Amino acid sequence: MPETYLPAPADATGIRATTRIPVRFSGDGAGTGPLSWGQQEIWRTMVHQRSWLPIGGWAPLPAGTTVEDVVADLRWAMRRYPTFRTRLRFAADGTPLQTVAAWGTIGLDVFDVPDGVDAEAYTAAVDAHYRALDYDFVAEWPVRMGVVRVGGRPAYLSTVTCHLVTDGVGGRLMLREVAARAETGPTTGMQPLEQVRWQASPAGQQQREKSLRHWDRMLRQLPPKRPLTPRDGPRHHRGEFHSAALYHATHAVSVVADIDTSQVLMTFLAIALTREAGDGRPAVIRPMVDNRFRRGLGDVVAMVAQHGICVADVAGLPFDEAMRRTGIAAMLAYKWAYHDPAAVAERAAALAGELDLDLDAGVWLNDRRTVSRQMFPGDKPTAEQVRAAAPGEFRWTAAQDDPYDPLNVDVDDEPGRFLLTWFTDTWRTPPARVEALARRVETIAVHQALTALDTAPETRTL
Repeated sequence: MPETYLPAPADATGIRATTRIPVRFSGDGAGTGPLSWGQQEIWRTMVHQRSWLPIGGWAPLPAGTTVEDVVADLRWAMRRYPTFRTRLRFAADGTPLQTVAAWGTIGLDVFDVPDGVDAEAYTAAVDAHYRALDYDFVAEWPVRMGVVRVGGRPAYLSTVTCHLVTDGVGGRLMLREVAARAETGPTTGMQPLEQVRWQASPAGQQQREKSLRHWDRMLRQLPPKRPLTPRDGPRHHRGEFHSAALYHATHAVSVVADIDTSQVLMTFLAIALTREAGDGRPAVIRPMVDNRFRRGLGDVVAMVAQHGICVADVAGLPFDEAMRRTGIAAMLAYKWAYHDPAAVAERAAALAGELDLDLDAGVWLNDRRTVSRQMFPGDKPTAEQVRAAAPGEFRWTAAQDDPYDPLNVDVDDEPGRFLLTWFTDTWRTPPARVEALARRVETIAVHQALTALDTAPETRTL
């Protein structure tokens, strides 16, 4: 297994580093073992989607930053985070194993913006270049980092990692720690190899069995399998729904009801799914759960987020009761999202064979908001503001043959509105139905917000 980050070829755009600086590193926690539950789940997703799921991005560097500063930051991160030093091995049967190195060398790329070329556009191209290159799970370190110089001075930094390294929350934690590394204390969270040992312990096996019982109860409530409807063209589509109306409505209901904003959003989605189905069945939502509320996982830079399963029986209920039931169902989903993916997959396959269940039913939900998730900025919207908020704009942005999850929505903050990114298998849920579902969520939200504001005490504010 080579110890260095091997040189990468230029792509069709001609993007190639001016130089590559070897950065030596060492760190604790070396060893080899199975993947943790969180790593197993994202690995299954990678295999299904035929992608190494690169995450990260680019940003301006603080004025005065030198290449040597970035080298020091990279060396520090490689030492501190075992996941940065983790590569895979594969057993004879194809099962992936993680190997954490005690030392090695990684390359820091340095790019120079050509004369007359827009620096930000060039940096974005560098970032896209990192994402587009194939990734070797066995030979490469899972981090690609490049400094972009303008006129010989470092101006931007692109950092792209394999999703096996961490989830989104861990990525934000890493950025904060690197920025304040002089004041950062020793790591305290359980690293993946430690997680594997805990998961094999009596306490971990108890969690495994209890979560498996929860999944068994939820899976049995899935609807029957339904036939697919093949269509011409790429099967999997991606679309964006930008909505100020949903943003303000969610804010208003959350404040009036004094309910967590994610529970409010999930209730809107559950009601919309139930109305779309029209058969009285419970809504199935599979939220991505950040398991860092668990002991030992609070500040770990690793992949610990996993999907839970929430079955909310809200058909025909008043909104307050629907919100209460969704909250209970969501709490159980969060509690038992820390699960053994292989065991759940085996149980799901057995149940599907026995009961003819549609294992792909429901919506995968990834609420990635960072600004409004805990509390919206500003005062509670008025009814006039909710009415005046612009309805959502929907546009389809990509179509491909490589699969996504069957029906997935990511929720992100934008100034004064939400961005809902929808992914769909069009053989199951055609684009027109996805857009109709997005608008139904928005319509339900606005109606419930106006109802709540009409009955709320006038003095209640954020």
